[in-house]
Amino acid sequence: MNQDVIITCALTGAGDTVGKSPHVPVTPGQIAASAVQAAEAGAAAVHIHVRDPETGAPSRDPRLYREVVERIKETGTDVVINLTAGMGGDLVIDPEQPLRQLPGTDLVGGLERLPHVEDLLPDICTLDCGSLNFGDGSSLYVSTPDMLRTGARRIQELGVRPELEIFDTGHLWFAKQLLAEGLLDDPTVFQLCMGVPWGAPADPGVLQSMVRMLPEGAQWASFALGRMQMPWVAQSILLGGHVRVGLEDNLYLGKGVKATNGQLVERAVTIVEALGARVATADEARLKLGLKPRG
Repeated sequence: MNQDVIITCALTGAGDTVGKSPHVPVTPGQIAASAVQAAEAGAAAVHIHVRDPETGAPSRDPRLYREVVERIKETGTDVVINLTAGMGGDLVIDPEQPLRQLPGTDLVGGLERLPHVEDLLPDICTLDCGSLNFGDGSSLYVSTPDMLRTGARRIQELGVRPELEIFDTGHLWFAKQLLAEGLLDDPTVFQLCMGVPWGAPADPGVLQSMVRMLPEGAQWASFALGRMQMPWVAQSILLGGHVRVGLEDNLYLGKGVKATNGQLVERAVTIVEALGARVATADEARLKLGLKPRG
């Protein structure tokens, strides 16, 4: 069991959730305010996507990331900044003409997914460690071995800590290959992403198997979607990991009750403390994850 638990709050994500809850932050101001709220509730880290302020659609505009980060820093809030670098991997194909890309495709190379990371040098950025059939239909997330090697090498050169996003066991296998090739530095940081169709299911036995596959000395967290979000806080802690909650993965505090990010973090804090563990501060998280001290 983990006695000192880092809580990460995933603030908004890239899913089609804006119209489903009034609490999903969209504009840079809203995302930054939600980050501060999460930190005040007990989150040591915030995981940040950005959205088009007019439409709510997912975006990878570096200017939006800069505005969010600057707004958080202007408040003086002490929180670890974790920027997604997973945008740019979306491929939607015509099932009858597979070489034809359909609307919703946003597919670029490994380096083109990193301009905001190069600009802002966050504490952490994500690296999605493999491709995936993304839900039903004809949508795929594309992250090939060549793309991953290119991205990992550049992230390493920048001195940013990659959070290795693992959606299935093969992704974990390849992340360990990146480590063997010297493209990752210790301590490695893993996020085990459970219940995302069609990756690893939100099954405690599967999580336990993935934890056993982790390299020695790795720091890790896991999350599950929807109603499994809070049970997964306990699952992760009991197996020795950290936790992630937030509106990217779940919109509800309870049946029919829409949550804010702050409320989800507060609920996670309650679970951590009920298990006899304690919530790590941002500075403690930096030490555990091998990050630079707060500047």
